[in-house]
Amino acid sequence: MKFIYAEYNMYHNSVDITTFDGYLLRIDCNKAEDGLKTTPCSECALNALAIDDPLEYARLYLDRNMQMWVDAEDSLEL
Repeated sequence: MKFIYAEYNMYHNSVDITTFDGYLLRIDCNKAEDGLKTTPCSECALNALAIDDPLEYARLYLDRNMQMWVDAEDSLEL
């Protein structure tokens, strides 16, 4: 099992992922969220996810499930 560490970088508005092997992956949050259909509530939830759980944010983006997560988040508003 490989060690992975992720953190939100407020200076670049990105999620920076570092692996034990020394690889660095930077996900630009602006580009990751470009084209998503969101509401103000789901945008706030995405921001909180990137800050509080950046590894989950990266997983959603890389698996291309971010829109599905946003839709589920919006359905919780009812």
